[in-house]
Amino acid sequence: MTFDYIIVGAGSAGCVLANRLSADPSLSVLLLEAGGPDTKMEIHIPAAYTKLHGSAVDWGFWTEPQAALNNRRMYQPRGKTLGGCSSTNAMAYVRGNRLDYDDWAALGNKGWGYQDVLPYFIRSEHNEQYSQLDPAYHGSEGPLNVTYATSFQTPLAAAFVDSCSQTGIPANPDYNGAKQEGTGLFQFTIKDGRRHSVASAFLKPIRNRPNLKVITGAHTKQILIQNDRVTGVEFVTGKNQTEQVTARKEVILSAGAFHSPQLLMLSGVGPVDTLRSAGITVKKELPGVGQNLQDHVFTGVSSLCSQRGVSANFHLKPLNQLKGLAQFFISHKGPLTMSPLEAVAFLKTEHLSTQSHSDQVDMQFHFAPVHFGNDGKADFYDLATYPFTDGYTILPTLLKPKSRGYVSLRSRNPLDAPIIQPNYLTEEVDKLVLISGLRKAIEVMQADAFGPYSQGINMPTSYSSDDALWEHILAVLETVYHPVGTCKMGTDELAVVDDTLRAKGIEGLRVVDASIMPTIVSGNTNAPVIMIAEKAADLILGSK
Repeated sequence: MTFDYIIVGAGSAGCVLANRLSADPSLSVLLLEAGGPDTKMEIHIPAAYTKLHGSAVDWGFWTEPQAALNNRRMYQPRGKTLGGCSSTNAMAYVRGNRLDYDDWAALGNKGWGYQDVLPYFIRSEHNEQYSQLDPAYHGSEGPLNVTYATSFQTPLAAAFVDSCSQTGIPANPDYNGAKQEGTGLFQFTIKDGRRHSVASAFLKPIRNRPNLKVITGAHTKQILIQNDRVTGVEFVTGKNQTEQVTARKEVILSAGAFHSPQLLMLSGVGPVDTLRSAGITVKKELPGVGQNLQDHVFTGVSSLCSQRGVSANFHLKPLNQLKGLAQFFISHKGPLTMSPLEAVAFLKTEHLSTQSHSDQVDMQFHFAPVHFGNDGKADFYDLATYPFTDGYTILPTLLKPKSRGYVSLRSRNPLDAPIIQPNYLTEEVDKLVLISGLRKAIEVMQADAFGPYSQGINMPTSYSSDDALWEHILAVLETVYHPVGTCKMGTDELAVVDDTLRAKGIEGLRVVDASIMPTIVSGNTNAPVIMIAEKAADLILGSK
């Protein structure tokens, strides 16, 4: 089989690319996805988000032991289905900070400043509240539905926003607008009470295009390279049959921050020592492949709720889940139409405010109307471990980590998971920022606006010291699963792609996914990856 373009990975970037490239009927496009179709019922029920972890639609990776975290291995969920992580994430729509993109441009990546990328955010978006927002920052004609929660919301969300305001975090109803800093309700990729993944938004409406072929259950083994030119890809199907397909124009790697560098190395592209130690013939030395891994992590503080039935814990009880499920299927309303998150705040800690641009932030509070507990016994990724006691949680999130890790090969077997070593919190400043964020979260928890709901933070008073706060962080810290940077865009010696996302020194190959980010954005990464793919489509079609 021969196609003009072969896209490896039908996640947040791959589905967008498949849509935009196949819009030209003169071009043939193949989209390969290792996972299966997005038919699992829980994908489409927003509140069933955690039931996807560890399931057939999750790669279920784990990190290497983390030296700064008592050698814990950290769970790394990754979507393994059409839509990728947009089919398994918490649906938060966050673009990040304008300075994130201006920093990319300042690093030598022409065309990636905020004003350059803003039109691509707008192009994707159909914002249900468009008429209430500044049209300079939002779209109403894109395929991706974005909305505030409209069919169900707990009163705890408003209490959180008010508590933030009472403790010096200004109200900001649109963190995706002119300014990011402040507190408000989350915007979500939800439509009619159902998850609106990139598969739903970009792929399903165009699946019948005659020039687009989608193959699921196709695990790519390697990119085929001859004389510094990509000729196609080799993949294996569920029947363990190996197939090869040829690309007339380009292969586009959109497999994510773990799989994209793994595939490059399996194909002979990467650090020479890594390739040789795995017994792989070196096709192109690119020492930055797999390096520069960055991720967001969060800790948490929970409070018991004095009003029964207010928080989401009430809806986790088996009988209430059945009632909610019936309401969801009958009317697409009720508690199952909500993300596990409700509200958010972006702020500065003291480690940033005196030395940075006034618009920059380094801390995010995810607010969830769920009691996780404060002892680390509940598994954040397993609903069955949550207590049924009513409560709510603030999750202080490290936005601009200084720590850097890497992805490497476990073996030359493409079915083996890669080595994932994020080196979480190995830089001291990352620990200090998290401690500051946790202290501020406790202050928000104690604000008057939470008074009608709070039974008090169930944390010992000894948590007033930095050492005690750090011990708490060690007990409950988790990844927000936003890995980026492992095939970074740039001009330095560790750059893997240039600012047109072409792999350096290899003709006919681009990387288009979160791995190309030189530095991580200040917020959830799904919306920026969609933007990257929108811009990449223009770059590709402009050079066809």
